[in-house]
Amino acid sequence: MIKKIYQLITSLIILFFLASSALYLYVQNYLNKTITTQNVIFIPKGSTKSVLNHLDKNGIKMQLFDYYLVKLYGFPQAGWIDIGKSTLTRGEFYQALTHSKAALKNITLIPGETKELFFDEVALKLDLNSTKLLTFYEKNAPYPDGVLIAETYSVPKGIDEEGLIKHLLSHSLDEHKKLSLEFLGNYDEKLWFEKYITMASIITKEAADVSEFGLVSAVIYNRLKINMPLQMDGTLNYKRYSHTKVTPKMIREDMSPFNTYKNSGLPPHPICSVTIESIKAALNPSDVNYLYFMKNKSGKHDFTHSYKIHLRNIKSVKK
Repeated sequence: MIKKIYQLITSLIILFFLASSALYLYVQNYLNKTITTQNVIFIPKGSTKSVLNHLDKNGIKMQLFDYYLVKLYGFPQAGWIDIGKSTLTRGEFYQALTHSKAALKNITLIPGETKELFFDEVALKLDLNSTKLLTFYEKNAPYPDGVLIAETYSVPKGIDEEGLIKHLLSHSLDEHKKLSLEFLGNYDEKLWFEKYITMASIITKEAADVSEFGLVSAVIYNRLKINMPLQMDGTLNYKRYSHTKVTPKMIREDMSPFNTYKNSGLPPHPICSVTIESIKAALNPSDVNYLYFMKNKSGKHDFTHSYKIHLRNIKSVKK
């Protein structure tokens, strides 16, 4: 009896040793499998499981087994992670995921800037290619402009063009959806961008400062209500014309849908970056009957409902 028990224990020990060896070899083999990723990736805050789900959705295949292996290395870092190279083993990836951070640089998208000029500036600051930035933006953004929220972004040194664009768009689209749900109770992407964000972009271009946002918004609404052309210079400052002075000649010759002197209604999509404040103004215009505004000598605008007073305001500036 004792001999049988001894044999059983011996067999179990051998099986355990064999199983452990097999598991060890499997894990080692699994850890040595290669992963292809960007040199720098963004990791959202959350649990290990939520981080691995994020990675899986973004092209780095993860499964339950990876959860237990990552836990052996530590806890995933939140924020930008400098992987160091685009092809590495899973073990190297887990190590970077749990112990690495990326050095950050700030880039600022100023209110009213177009994506073309913003990408030119970003390319210089981060040593990137502006043409590639435009290409990845056009491939992934729902609209040609106005999608990126005007603010300061912290991004890592070493990020590539695709990674940067995906991060900027992800953050901005989340903000758009959040604001739409907060103020409208739903998120209709077409309505949101083609009406409210387009309005917000015009407000950003036309207003002297934040205090005028609601008033410019009211002028837009009041003109649209009576089918009056917007006739706003700012809509012609699209794309590469962002800082071009709008002249009578430009107004005559520009045949694009952004010429609100020739075309009624709103332009087909936003013309520039917007802020949270300009979006709120587009959603909630001031309760005034103004139809006209003219920049005065102080740099602010004189608003009025009367065309006669508007002409008088124009003359006073030209004196």
